[in-house]
Amino acid sequence: MAFVVTEACIKCKYTDCVEVCPVDCFREGPNMLVIDPDECIDCTLCVAECPVEAIVDEEEIPAGQQEFIELNARLSQQWPPITQRKDAAADADQWAGVPDKRKLLEE
Repeated sequence: MAFVVTEACIKCKYTDCVEVCPVDCFREGPNMLVIDPDECIDCTLCVAECPVEAIVDEEEIPAGQQEFIELNARLSQQWPPITQRKDAAADADQWAGVPDKRKLLEE
């Protein structure tokens, strides 16, 4: 079991979660973050840090977001680690809470 970054992160990419991760399991893509499930130790520290509530336990993933389990696993093998907080996208607040952003994911 690991935690999963879901659709809410797309086009927001807040990195508050990265700062608290004790094992550096986050990976950075062009417009979202993912969690490497092999590195995640299920500590839950990142969950409270995400301002858009994009990080969930894989066993509690919302309906319609199941594909993000596989997506995190796959993309975490392709994208580089991110270990320090960065500024969010300039328009992140505008994208927060916007539904149906999957089609906007840049792989």
